[in-house]
Amino acid sequence: MSEGKLFLVGTPIGNLEDITMRALRILREVDLIAAEDTRHTRKLLSHYDIHTPLVSYRAHNEKEKAEEITANVESGKRVALVSDAGMPGVSDPGFRVVAECAGRGLPVEVVPGPSSVSAALALAGLPLSRFRYEGFLPEKQAQRRSRLLHLLRENEAFLLFEAPHRILATLEDLADMGSERQVVIAREMTKVHEEVLRGTARDLLQAFKDRKPRGEFVIIVAPGGEREAEPLEDLADQVGSLIEEGMPAREAVKAVAQKARVSQRDVYTAWLDKKKN
Repeated sequence: MSEGKLFLVGTPIGNLEDITMRALRILREVDLIAAEDTRHTRKLLSHYDIHTPLVSYRAHNEKEKAEEITANVESGKRVALVSDAGMPGVSDPGFRVVAECAGRGLPVEVVPGPSSVSAALALAGLPLSRFRYEGFLPEKQAQRRSRLLHLLRENEAFLLFEAPHRILATLEDLADMGSERQVVIAREMTKVHEEVLRGTARDLLQAFKDRKPRGEFVIIVAPGGEREAEPLEDLADQVGSLIEEGMPAREAVKAVAQKARVSQRDVYTAWLDKKKN
């Protein structure tokens, strides 16, 4: 019996020509292709005259299918896993079957391909030696705003995926938070209507004022500048205010120190000095 193997195959994020020769060979040679959406993947296979059998591997059946696909690999079959676009397992189904195969000591091989993350970063024209990959934000506004506030405070560049029906809400949240950071939106990358928009969140809201957002969006928010350190005397006042509101002194010192990114000892000492005077 031949040795089975799982192949993680990168597929085009738009333009069907963006696929490697190795990926096409693997898709022809394997016994089975597990696809996020078989209808979507069939278009790619038809374009390249590939007739390998397809099986669905979606988020709603991922757990059951992961066990089924792993059993196929264990029985000696070679299986390719693909998502609708890009690399499987990156904001798409895939990690469960990889974990199952790895847990049973079965071989897993990656066949790298296009990625909306790297493509958008390259298009951005921003200093991105470091960035945070955030993926999709929470749908509920309160949770989304809380997450954005945390990301902005970190001062690092960050990358988001967003759906057309939520892109305006996300830009509005960024604008309402007073963010003046440069924002780059990459829309429909590698497709016919590819577009890159640049500006502040408020600028981009204006750009969408007279047209309905369409397509798939990647948002990159530029890193923030160095923040000016708050005087310790002001931080001591903040601790005092929190204590007056009923917060225990230890928790107040910790909260203020974390927000200002300074040591708790310095904040505590400043608060004690303020208290004595």
